[in-house]
Amino acid sequence: MTGATSPPPRPRVPAAIWALGFVSLLMDVSSELIHSLLPVFMVTALGASALTVGLIEGAAEATALIVRVFSGVLSDYWGRRKPLAVLGYGLGALSKPLFALATGSGLVLAARLIDRVGKGIRGAPRDALVADLAPEAVRGAAFGLRQSLDTVGAFLGPLVAVALMLLWADDFRAVFWVAVIPAALAVLLLAFGVQEPARDAGRAPINPIRREQLQRLPRAYWAVVAVGAVFTLARFSEAFLVLRATEGGLPVALAPLVLVAMNVVYALAAYPFGRLSDRMRHDRLLLWGLAVLIGADLLLATGRPLAVWSGVLLWGLHMGMTQGLLATMVAETAPADLRGTAFGFFNLVAGLAMLLASALAGLLWDALGAATTFLAGALFSALAAALILAMPRHRAG
Repeated sequence: MTGATSPPPRPRVPAAIWALGFVSLLMDVSSELIHSLLPVFMVTALGASALTVGLIEGAAEATALIVRVFSGVLSDYWGRRKPLAVLGYGLGALSKPLFALATGSGLVLAARLIDRVGKGIRGAPRDALVADLAPEAVRGAAFGLRQSLDTVGAFLGPLVAVALMLLWADDFRAVFWVAVIPAALAVLLLAFGVQEPARDAGRAPINPIRREQLQRLPRAYWAVVAVGAVFTLARFSEAFLVLRATEGGLPVALAPLVLVAMNVVYALAAYPFGRLSDRMRHDRLLLWGLAVLIGADLLLATGRPLAVWSGVLLWGLHMGMTQGLLATMVAETAPADLRGTAFGFFNLVAGLAMLLASALAGLLWDALGAATTFLAGALFSALAAALILAMPRHRAG
């Protein structure tokens, strides 16, 4: 009598994905060591105005948005992802000493632009490389793992910055020099610890932005882009979480703890929900994520301290449930040789939506109050849910 055949074991997440995750972690630690202190450094040490800080940040983010599309297209044309990712991380690392050397706003602007150009260059090729490296059965887990490790860096960086500032009596420049170390380690780990999959030697270069190539991106992909944009409109800048908490009485000195708390939950949730996305319908998981975001918005709208902190934690849970999932959906709906272009357009649209969402949130906050801002976020979440219900269904591979 022959026994039932057991199903084949699911493949493991490749070691190269772990390496890419630690690359992201190291670079995020480096970046947040600087960025968590940079506005205060510019105002107190360099004498910059708040307007100057805003203009520099706006220019930096706009630069990253523009560059990320071109890097994705170039990675598809070239047929290689890793060299562009190394270049992007390398530029990020090269920018770090400039912050420590800055004696005026001009060098800070140059450093921020170099850093954001690097981020724009590496983003789409890196995400496409994750999709290329990960077996389809664990693709959600791969994106969740990379996002989780990236987010660990996002909360470790500010914590290290606070500790070093206390240890070194508010010596901004000494802390900025420390940021050079994890950035350099990130570049070395990517260069020597990640092997890009072999490409067909006879592959002819393609121009991904030609009309006939763009037409190969299916309706399902553009539906993911649309949902991602509305998701971002519902999930404006986390700076508004900090403002809400300080409005409720949190001392300004403790304000960074809001983002630390959110990112801890985000980091803990991203990998488990990435694994879950490999086993269940993607549209259902997205709807769960939106339900969590609506709950977060309603709690934040109340303004009560306990409710605000609960909303912050739910916000992080929503991020862990959805951000890696959206990347997985981009990878699954785009042809393999157009993944760089697909991630580039997705990131561009999401970035523009983030700028619009944050501007709208600020306008509502100033005109109608904080509660209205978060209630509007809940309404955009409901709109995103309606789009998900109308889009083609995506199941785990």
